[in-house]
Amino acid sequence: MMQGRDCTKKPVESEEQALFGVGASPGIVTARAQVFKRRTSRAAWRRLPPEMVEREVCRFQEAVTEAEQELQKLRVTFADDLSDALSIIDSHILMLKDRMILGRTIEIIRQESINAEWALAKALGRVKKKFETIADPYIKQRFSDVKYVADRIFGLLSGREDDVLTDISEKVIVIGHDFSPEDTLHMQAKNILGFITEEGGVTSHTAIVARSLGIPAVVGLENITCLCASGDEIILDGFSGRVYLNPTPVQLRQYREYDKLHQSFSEELSLYIHLASETPDGHRVRLAGNIEMTDEVQAVLRYGAEGIGLFRSEFDFFSRELLPDEETLTRTYSELVRTLAPQPVTIRTLDIGGDKFSNRLPHNGIRLDLERNPALGLRSIRYSLRDPTLFTMQLRALLRASVHGNLRILLPMISSSSEVRCAKGMVRQIMNKLDQEEIPFDPEVSIGIMIEVPSAVILADILADEVDFFSIGTNDLIQYSLAIDRGNQYVAHMYEPFHPAVLRMIKQTVAAGHRRGIEVSMCGEMAGDVVSAPVLFGLGLDELSMRPSAIPHVRRILRCSEHRQLTELGRAVLGCSDGGEVRNFLTRYLPENYPQEFCCS
Repeated sequence: MMQGRDCTKKPVESEEQALFGVGASPGIVTARAQVFKRRTSRAAWRRLPPEMVEREVCRFQEAVTEAEQELQKLRVTFADDLSDALSIIDSHILMLKDRMILGRTIEIIRQESINAEWALAKALGRVKKKFETIADPYIKQRFSDVKYVADRIFGLLSGREDDVLTDISEKVIVIGHDFSPEDTLHMQAKNILGFITEEGGVTSHTAIVARSLGIPAVVGLENITCLCASGDEIILDGFSGRVYLNPTPVQLRQYREYDKLHQSFSEELSLYIHLASETPDGHRVRLAGNIEMTDEVQAVLRYGAEGIGLFRSEFDFFSRELLPDEETLTRTYSELVRTLAPQPVTIRTLDIGGDKFSNRLPHNGIRLDLERNPALGLRSIRYSLRDPTLFTMQLRALLRASVHGNLRILLPMISSSSEVRCAKGMVRQIMNKLDQEEIPFDPEVSIGIMIEVPSAVILADILADEVDFFSIGTNDLIQYSLAIDRGNQYVAHMYEPFHPAVLRMIKQTVAAGHRRGIEVSMCGEMAGDVVSAPVLFGLGLDELSMRPSAIPHVRRILRCSEHRQLTELGRAVLGCSDGGEVRNFLTRYLPENYPQEFCCS
């Protein structure tokens, strides 16, 4: 099996002794476990006499105020040391005041004459039901932030002990059902070497803070609080998501050596953060970052990204009780563009439908969650064109933000030129309206489209005449081209990025764009895969956009390549007959041509 160099000399493992979670923050640590099975105490339901209702409202409001003061104090503590976490704390402060928590709980107290704890639990339950209708795992994970805020209030209402994470006197790996981002900030204490949770994912705010602090973490490891006891020896591998309980002396020795190799490799990669993204013979490929929220901008800067190749704008529509208005969106987009200027910031318009829908969005007679085949239904640009009011609001915000830097508007799931022309017509109308209102915008703002359905590939030469750039979304392109749902356990193994049809569609799109003089980028998961990177360079892409932490490694591979060599590689893989043949070819080719990067084991 071919692997990147950062996985070299991996110790021989006894698989039955390993538990598997999700590697959320890289690093390898060994220590004894400290297990927390704390649960927020919730008072039983109590009916209040009429004269006690307003007093209960005041008690709840005082708990909210105290919770806000705690978060503000935490914010001040880390303001100079960890700017990445400030926006996460700010979002939790805003949630305290949001109607879905503050307003709705007070309404329930008054309407039902019940105690604050029970009213808050009911309000939280309603929010949870709304998030459960969202299939997109990234958006669904945002409910955890709402719960963290509610748990803080529950604790203040019912009384609680001081934070035990600050009182640990020996070096440990802490284990719990879940930890909040604020809990993670407290883990900077020198005795907490890493953490493991039963809940969470790689895109959770807790994981983001852990990566910012450099705290190794594994999340999503079910039942770990039952499988492990305080005092058990543990190996935590934040790279692979593996956790070993009571490892053997041989395993401990092997993983300590493995950790040294990883640290050495990470130090080498850090040298590439600020180097140019080009081959020794001068061929440049821009390496940009994919992000979902403004919290991640610091990671984009820290890993040397050359702009934002994909900002998924859905988060602003899913993460709040009410839809954002034009002013809110304008502030968000302007902040992004100003921070990255003069580098480009590509913002994709609302990608709703498919596996992403929200009951808060206007229905227009359509319930997206009731579509029989949502992947082929009213999603992305189709939804936006059906709801011109919502689309107009977002386009106005984008155009207003365009004056602050280099903003590019990206239209998702385009399948015909008529969709592009309709969207561009709306942009022109909005520009005319902004002119009349004397609101500044960039009249030359770039407009591009996602190439993620087969019809767009076939029509790429025609579509290239309509837009300023292409961005290939491999996640959907592979799914639609191969008729495979990678979330379906029965066919997920057939999801093959190196399928010759996929590679040929990428090359066809690149060729069509270049013939018309426009840039072609890629923003799907394939773009951040170090094994795929040489192939994608060889297929002629102008930009690869990926999770920011992958950029130094991909840049290193580019700087170890010759343009002629990459072009020949591209031709070679296009001549393969199936995905297995491509992978077999790469298993031989990559170690031979990148001996420091790849190995066979």
